[in-house]
Amino acid sequence: MKPTLLILAAGMGSRYGGLKQMDELGPSGESIIDYSIYDAINAGFGKVVFVIRESFADAFRQRFEPRLKNRIDIEYVFQELHKLPKGFSVPEGREKPWGTGHAMLMAKDAIKEPFAIINADDFYGQTAYLQAADFIASSKADNEYAMVGYALKNTLSEHGTVSRGVCEADAFNNLTKVAERTKIGREGNKIFFFEEDSKTELTGNEPVSMNFWIFKPSFFNHLEVGFKDFLEAKGQELKSEFYFNAMADRLIKEGKASTKIINTDAKWFGITYREDRPLVQESLNALIKAGVYPGSLWK
Repeated sequence: MKPTLLILAAGMGSRYGGLKQMDELGPSGESIIDYSIYDAINAGFGKVVFVIRESFADAFRQRFEPRLKNRIDIEYVFQELHKLPKGFSVPEGREKPWGTGHAMLMAKDAIKEPFAIINADDFYGQTAYLQAADFIASSKADNEYAMVGYALKNTLSEHGTVSRGVCEADAFNNLTKVAERTKIGREGNKIFFFEEDSKTELTGNEPVSMNFWIFKPSFFNHLEVGFKDFLEAKGQELKSEFYFNAMADRLIKEGKASTKIINTDAKWFGITYREDRPLVQESLNALIKAGVYPGSLWK
């Protein structure tokens, strides 16, 4: 059974100023999503599931279905604020989505096979998809997951702070902890995690989660339980978010699952701010010039 690629694409791109998931960055009008799917197909993935807002559906279908026809199966699932477990409701005034864990949960009925999950606006590199496919092929345990790890210093933006899941591992390269750091950036030659009244220096070599993880479908059951616990504790807050990697962290601490860190030398880049756009285009053009990608992906 071929693995599935789950793409988180429901965000509005508030810091970017538009629907960055669809921004044409490649020389033939490709978005970062196009390159992600191209790499996944070449690594042996058989289906792509988009998590989007229902209002994006027509735009996504018009864009991707002609390109991907006869190349890979496509499904769409919708993340909306009101899609909550029975007994819970959206607090008055809440506009912010519920986070990556909620987005991922929307795909529960669409995925019955091992899968990788990625962000729509991050470029992860061909090698990472091949490594993910190799892990899926060799991993038999239902509670054994993996995360593709990138060095923190290689994942920062020149145009503002970023949010990263900073990871720690044991001697066997199994993940022991994920700390969600919502404000990391440079000051001069140093890297800091900023909190309200303080800052903590980081080395830059810490492996970070760029939301490229590999799971087995049983993870959805844990996620359902975790989301209900989150809603009980923080569901009335207007900006609280439920992260899927925080759920993985909880399972590790409870001894219910393990997560292998797959260290990769694949090049990562992404778009957080509109000012990142020229750098992404430059990086894509360099890869095309080096022969990694054709000038037009879907000819």
